[in-house]
Amino acid sequence: MAVKFSYQNAGAPDLYRRGVQPSTASLEMLLVDIEADLVIRDGDCVVWAEEGFPVAELARALMDWLHQPDGERDDFEFDSMSYAELGVVRISRSAEAWRVGSVFQSDTWTSPVGWDLLVAEIRQFVAAVRKDVADLGVEAGLIPEL
Repeated sequence: MAVKFSYQNAGAPDLYRRGVQPSTASLEMLLVDIEADLVIRDGDCVVWAEEGFPVAELARALMDWLHQPDGERDDFEFDSMSYAELGVVRISRSAEAWRVGSVFQSDTWTSPVGWDLLVAEIRQFVAAVRKDVADLGVEAGLIPEL
């Protein structure tokens, strides 16, 4: 099976509710307030899902992680400004390859996937988030280039 990051209903309703426009919002506000309903799948199996998830913040963190040198890259544990828990999204190297999961479903992981497949999926997710960020009127540079 293959890991899949997908989302729907991207928007920034909290930003507008506070009376802030994307052009005047701080970096932190944009990262936390650009949300969508996130689903992490392993084929047809839902590994973890969350409504109103900060997808821009996750996309930025994933790109920062990918930009680390190969020999220095540890497992990924999403440290979100929106959650007290570390590892809301986790990517862990196993003996076979890489697995994706969440601290909220600690016993549920994707099947192991190779590095190239994992990177391709992350890049696809980030590209989609960058497009939605731009569609909201926010500079796409909020999330680093692929």
